[in-house]
Order: sequence, then structure tokens, then C-alpha cells
Amino acid sequence: MNLLSLNCRGLGNPDAVGGLSNLLRREAPALVFLCETKLSGSELHRMRAHLCDYEGMEVDSVRRSGGLAFLWRKGVNCVFRSASVHHMDFDVQDARGTWRVTGFYGCPAVCDRHLSWELLRELGAGNDDRPWVCVGDFNEIFFATEMKGGNRLQWQMNNFRDAVDDCGLRDVDFDGYEFTYDNGQAEDDNRQSRLDRAMGNERWFEIFPRAKLIHMDREWSDHAPIKLLLNARDEEQGSSGGRIFRFEQMWELQEWKGIRIGKILRDIKAKRRKLKQLNEGGRSQRLINERKILVKEVAKLLKQEEIYWKQRSRALWLKEGDRNTKYFHKKAGQRKEKNHIAKLVDDNGHEHVGTE
Repeated sequence: MNLLSLNCRGLGNPDAVGGLSNLLRREAPALVFLCETKLSGSELHRMRAHLCDYEGMEVDSVRRSGGLAFLWRKGVNCVFRSASVHHMDFDVQDARGTWRVTGFYGCPAVCDRHLSWELLRELGAGNDDRPWVCVGDFNEIFFATEMKGGNRLQWQMNNFRDAVDDCGLRDVDFDGYEFTYDNGQAEDDNRQSRLDRAMGNERWFEIFPRAKLIHMDREWSDHAPIKLLLNARDEEQGSSGGRIFRFEQMWELQEWKGIRIGKILRDIKAKRRKLKQLNEGGRSQRLINERKILVKEVAKLLKQEEIYWKQRSRALWLKEGDRNTKYFHKKAGQRKEKNHIAKLVDDNGHEHVGTE
């Protein structure tokens, strides 16, 4: 099981929705926390309807500011505890028993940041010694080393650390690029920091001793998705890129109405490798402009991939705005099985083995 958290920076445009849908398809997280959706609850509900594998709850944005969503895969047992414009709190029931997960969104304005730490302490006070993990965008850092460019006042960091200590939480170790946020500016105006993290209490680490946080690569948002692996060793051994590789091999020679899915997938992978380099490299204006172009090119390729699966599955009754989910893959597979002919028997009673 894994959990994915992302500050979306808005889900009001098709590229962002397409990028999110593709991310969920690739990573298949059991739990998802989204903040800064900048959508109303009804808009979020309509968007979630396209994510066929997920159920969830939403918190309205306030005049296109904020907005939260918490999703879980069908079959995962989540019990709602509480929610506000800055958090969503659930109990998860699985083979290990009941543990608690909180998606947290810290106040963006420094003058209101103390309200975030008051909320965090309230959540901690009501925990009853339950295994608890808190994940999200806290809009603050622990230490000055978690920021590149600009300055952070010491009292801001102290207040955050004090609240975390009062709750009995500590960081989950991470792999990946050290900063999860980039303001997208060039040269001396560039600011990067580690605003997104996951923290657990000692009871939670007792049942998830191999937990690890992965800082993923940024695409359309100025925040990187973070992926919490609850059992990192099993997750890493089970993934190792094999699933995606087999998928590409399967469709390497497939073409549907002029769309070569193998080439599309290779182009997406190549451009994402380049994006990773740009995310972790210099911040000249030329490189920033190059990154913006790459993000648009990836979004265009993802749209082509969606069109392929729609055509391949013949699910023409879906609206054009629907996003690519495993539904299309399932439908395509069903179509392929339906068209498969295992054998034919001629007039002389001889069997001939063949394919569609």
C-alpha cells in the first residue's frame, strides 16, 4: 500500500487533470491527498467521477483559493474523522488494525501560520495514542538547510518544530531531490524549499518500520508529488520498472487509427527524463523556458495516449473531457479477448489455430 500527496496548484485546466489522472494510473496509490485544488466540492466530485477506481471526499475552495480532496481506492476501508479548509482526517482499517492518516495543508500566509500549528496540536491532542501519520504541504520548513534562495526567519521554523514535537511526530526518511517546491523564477529570484513531507508518531513507525517517502518529479505543478511507501522494501522489489516495461513491449507495434502507442510512451519517458534533469539543474531563464515547453509537450502526449485508449476500447459514449484511467485499459483488454479466435474447424473436421 502507498499514499500519494500533491499540492495541485489548481485542477481547473485539462492539462492538470490529465497529468493527475496519468499519475494515479502509473502509481496506483491506495490513498491520495490533494490540496490547492481551487475547485468547489461539486466540481471536485465531477472530476472524481472520471477516476473510476477511487472513492473520496472533498472540501470546497474559498473563492478559488485552497480546496482539498482525499481519495481512496475501492476496497480500502477508510472512516471519516474530521475535516476543515486545512486538513482531512481518516482512520484506515487493514490487516494491521486501525491507524490514522491526516492530510494537512498549512496556511500560505505567514501571519496566519500560527493557526496551522494550533490545528495540528488539536489533532494531536485527540489522537488517543493511535498509530498516526500526517502528510501534505505544511508551507513551512524545519531548518534553513531545507531552503535554497531567500531567507526564513528562525521563529517561523521554531514554531513549526515545536508543534510537531508537541504532537509526538517525526519525519519519514525520504529519497529523491531534496526540495519539493520551486517558484519557477530565474537566477537570484529562484526559491526552492522542502514544504511537503510525511511525519508519523512512534506507534505508527512500530507497524510501518520500513516506511519511506519518495520525492517524485514535478510536472505541471510547482510542487512535486510525494509518495509514501508503507513497506518500502516490498514496494521497491515489486516495482523496479517491470510493469511499465512489459506494458510498452505489449503495445510496441500496436497502431490504432494512425496512433502508435509505443512511440508515444517512449516520447513521454524521454521527455520526463529531461524534465527530471531540469528540475534538479540550473535556473537560468533559458532552462526555465525549456522546462515550460517540455511540460506542454508531455501534456500533449498524454492527451494522445488518452485518445488512443478511447479509440482502442471503442468507449465512444464517454465524454471527450474524460481522463485516461484503468477503465480504458480494461475495456481494451476485453475487446481484444472478445476478438480472439482460438481455433477454427473446416468442413473436413480439421482444426486450425490462429488469432483475430
